[in-house]
Amino acid sequence: MDYNSQRKKLPLPEYGRNIQNMVEYIMTIEDREKRNRHAQTVIDVMGNLYPYLRDVEEFRHKLWDHLAIMTDFKLDIDYPYNPPSPDILTEKPEIVPYNQHRIRYKHYGRTMELMIEEATKLEGEEREVMIELLANHMKKSYLAWNKDAVEDDKILGDLTELSKGRLEIKKDMKLTETKLLLSKPKKKKPTQNKSHKSHKRY
Repeated sequence: MDYNSQRKKLPLPEYGRNIQNMVEYIMTIEDREKRNRHAQTVIDVMGNLYPYLRDVEEFRHKLWDHLAIMTDFKLDIDYPYNPPSPDILTEKPEIVPYNQHRIRYKHYGRTMELMIEEATKLEGEEREVMIELLANHMKKSYLAWNKDAVEDDKILGDLTELSKGRLEIKKDMKLTETKLLLSKPKKKKPTQNKSHKSHKRY
């Protein structure tokens, strides 16, 4: 029996062994023009695996790069793009920059801190409405982190702290009850079409 585990390892397994065999056949063709035509045919077949991307310029470029990789960068043809260097297989990926901002309360998140900062720029009734919305959202976020009940004073105190005292909290402000924030919305029952009434048969 001929098992895949006993065969040569595929450079790009996503294309399968049949395409890899086609690529290796191109390597044996001595006539350059014929190699070019066969290479284009293989690229078309590879593109057919992803029909929604095959006409995208950047994707076409990637296909030719993959062809070079599958031939161990030894295929001598007229590439429509500059062929990649073997170094691309060993080069390290770029370091992803992470957000270095220190979050005072992680259960509220960085976005909440930014929203609070924007709220300090508002005025009048719009500012008051935003303060109430922020406080209720903070309470909901707190309860998602800690299912135990939380006092409104704790939430309002955190809001004051995060705004550095720039948001004035009304003493009589009441937040949404905990049970309402934790309750899941009820699914609506499908309504029956009243037009289809049963008719008695006489």
